[in-house]
Amino acid sequence: MTKDSNPFGDVTKMIEQFKLPGVDLPAIIEARRKDIEALVAANKAAYESMQALAHKQTEMLTQAMQGIQEAVKEAASGKGGLPDPKKQTEMARDAWKKTLADMKDLAEMARKAQADAMVGLTARATQSVQEIKKMMQPK
Repeated sequence: MTKDSNPFGDVTKMIEQFKLPGVDLPAIIEARRKDIEALVAANKAAYESMQALAHKQTEMLTQAMQGIQEAVKEAASGKGGLPDPKKQTEMARDAWKKTLADMKDLAEMARKAQADAMVGLTARATQSVQEIKKMMQPK
């Protein structure tokens, strides 16, 4: 964050006019700035994860539609006369396995996205606790 884009600059100057004994206002403001940066990073990670999930779902739908088109073309071509029940069962089983694998992939992507977002927030919470302890120390 550049100095020009610091949303806390004017607030810091204003608060410093009202100096309170024993209160380190710049440290408090800096801590809140870090809190906001951690939230922004977590939101960015969540947004990117949502995009990845949407892309994966689109990919899965495209593959499913291509599979359906191929099955319809094969059935319409009349190859082999009546549809083979054994082949239909195999196709259904393969489709079911693919669906389960895709669901597992989506669940893993969602879990990873949550874990990644929480890493930054947890680290910032730990830092915040340490900062508060430090501020409470008599000077």
